[in-house]
Amino acid sequence: MCLGIPGKIVSITDTEQQLGMVDVGGIQRAVNLSCIATEGSDLSQHVNSWVLVHVGFAMSVISEAEAQSTLEILHELGQMQEEMLAMQEGES
Repeated sequence: MCLGIPGKIVSITDTEQQLGMVDVGGIQRAVNLSCIATEGSDLSQHVNSWVLVHVGFAMSVISEAEAQSTLEILHELGQMQEEMLAMQEGES
């Protein structure tokens, strides 16, 4: 299963290599933007855009609403996993 994590592009760090800094849950990482770049366009147009990040690549541009919805679901899944681990620890 492939999982894309929503992140917000905060800056372009290398136009030649098509790299940008993306904020994912408060952590900023360098991400390759070549999958969302269009030939001849300025990458800076994507600053403040939300993207789905998978293995260091921005795979697609998404709306802020879609990003927030996905982040909420991921947060809920994390809480559920914590509860399941706590239940398993209680059984031992």
